[in-house]
Amino acid sequence: MSSPSSSLSKTDLEQQIQFLKEIDQLKSVIRKSPLINQSRRENSAEHSWHLAMYALILKDHADAPINLERVLKMLLIHDIVEIDAGDHPIHEAVDHAAQEAKELAAAERIFGLLPTAQGEELKALWFEFEAAQSDDARFAKSLDRLQPMMHNLETNGGTWTEANVTHEQAEQRYTPVIQSGSSSLWRYAKEQVDRFFLGKK
Repeated sequence: MSSPSSSLSKTDLEQQIQFLKEIDQLKSVIRKSPLINQSRRENSAEHSWHLAMYALILKDHADAPINLERVLKMLLIHDIVEIDAGDHPIHEAVDHAAQEAKELAAAERIFGLLPTAQGEELKALWFEFEAAQSDDARFAKSLDRLQPMMHNLETNGGTWTEANVTHEQAEQRYTPVIQSGSSSLWRYAKEQVDRFFLGKK
């Protein structure tokens, strides 16, 4: 009986290795969010790993039943397009149409490095995450918004302070997305945001 790996052609393996080498570049995409110890800013690969851990630990807070494996896959690949398109924080003005076009082109190029079936599977998960219509994607999106919020709270405002974000803006940018995937995480997030901003007045 053949092993699963025996069905892979040499070309398939070469494509997979090329993809894995290519995504090493995500370690060089620097985000605005500081590390909690404030020694430097985090990179997008670290962010993706941390989100996968958020999903693993907080999975029971999802409002709807989720497929954890699919959520983990979404979180591990969701920012791969930043290799070509860069990171654009929610607190900065950006041409959304132009950014979406860059990210789509990046998704086509990077996932296109893989064998066709595998690349199409991951690209479909990326699109699902972006659309945030499924239960899995909504929970993944909620964590993607929660993690940088926690970093800001732990670093005396972090990117909020840098971008002069108001209490109202923070609520608008974080609460609805977090609430869409988890009511309990939303209640926690709102309480923390309120405490941070109102406590400073």
